[in-house]
Amino acid sequence: MHIVADLGTCEGLGMCESMANDYFEVDDDTELVTVLDAAPPESDRAHVFAAVQACPVLALKLEG
Repeated sequence: MHIVADLGTCEGLGMCESMANDYFEVDDDTELVTVLDAAPPESDRAHVFAAVQACPVLALKLEG
């Protein structure tokens, strides 16, 4: 599984960061998400999936 962020869609609302701050961070300058670890281990996949699904503008997806 690989996390992909669409920075053209991202509005920096921070739902992903609040749910999974080990994987997502909203940059204070750009106000866009940064994926800190694009390939979470199997043990964190459900947690990351929930954070991706929480994005209100659908700027995140999981591939693979």
